[in-house]
Amino acid sequence: MKQTKPYVISIAGFDPSGGAGLLADIKTFENQGVTGFGVATALTVQNDVEFESCDWVPVQRILSQIEVLLHRFPVRHFKIGLVESASTLEAVLNFLWARVEVPVVVFDPILRASAGFAFHKDDGNLFAKCFGRVYAATPNIPEALHLFGTGKVEAVAQALAPTRLYLKGGHVDGAEAVDYFVEDGRIGEIRKPWLPNGAKHGSGCVLSATFAAALATGMNFEQAAHRASDYTYALLQSNETLLGDHTKCPKYEED
Repeated sequence: MKQTKPYVISIAGFDPSGGAGLLADIKTFENQGVTGFGVATALTVQNDVEFESCDWVPVQRILSQIEVLLHRFPVRHFKIGLVESASTLEAVLNFLWARVEVPVVVFDPILRASAGFAFHKDDGNLFAKCFGRVYAATPNIPEALHLFGTGKVEAVAQALAPTRLYLKGGHVDGAEAVDYFVEDGRIGEIRKPWLPNGAKHGSGCVLSATFAAALATGMNFEQAAHRASDYTYALLQSNETLLGDHTKCPKYEED
């Protein structure tokens, strides 16, 4: 079988609205020059403003979904989103590391739906022991506060090390939205004008999916950080609804 584009697997929840989770990830992957596959970790009943329920997919069923894809496709890049627990995340990472030579995993630690539903009620360091086998993590500041007790970029980066950090700062009011990316102790900033009406359902999922796709197409960490920021910012401006329009986001173009 001839491979024409890099492969990326999203391991995440299914959102019927298509704004977040697997459907949003696949839209992003296809726009960013990679072939995307989806592994469901949860089946949610929601739209862009209401969240009714979440049914978790058993761990073994998650692993079976990944395994059948790896039988056929040489996948090295993965985006992990919503998972039921730290033990589920650990099982998935154990599986990937046993079957893929140095998997490149971007982990988006989703703790709460945009409609307010809390997926995890555990306190800090929920996923701490898993971070060493994750290439990059993309929490927002509220998630960092929950996981590490701080939203300060230096402290979060230290807690995550050696995992690379992309800290989404859009939840802080101000004239600019400032995101931070950290690799090997070096901190970079990405500043964008604040969009007062720019909220979009699933924007965090889209950012981490863009990150994974960018890495799969050969970008380094800093390049992927800027690509993820640019794509997500375009999505936030794409229309006046809570469901962004991916056709108005920058497409991947080969050099």
